[in-house]
Amino acid sequence: MPNIKSAKKRVKVTAVKNLRNKSLNSELKTEIKKAHLAVESGAENKAEVVRVALKKIDQAAAKGILPKNTAARRKSALARKLNAANA
Repeated sequence: MPNIKSAKKRVKVTAVKNLRNKSLNSELKTEIKKAHLAVESGAENKAEVVRVALKKIDQAAAKGILPKNTAARRKSALARKLNAANA
């Protein structure tokens, strides 16, 4: 445990941010899995599920959970998959 006051605060702040990032990352992965499953199974609402997943990806990129290019790559992959399923 740190002795310096600012270092103690950094430990607390890091713990809070770590928890938030872990939670958001978990939500993101869940939405992406739902979207892939909906597209593969040909669900009625697959476009809506994909739209929600794309929004989650954008939010994660905006908050710094995902790098910008990673977010773009994942969005592109989902869009390609949806377009292939619709074709």
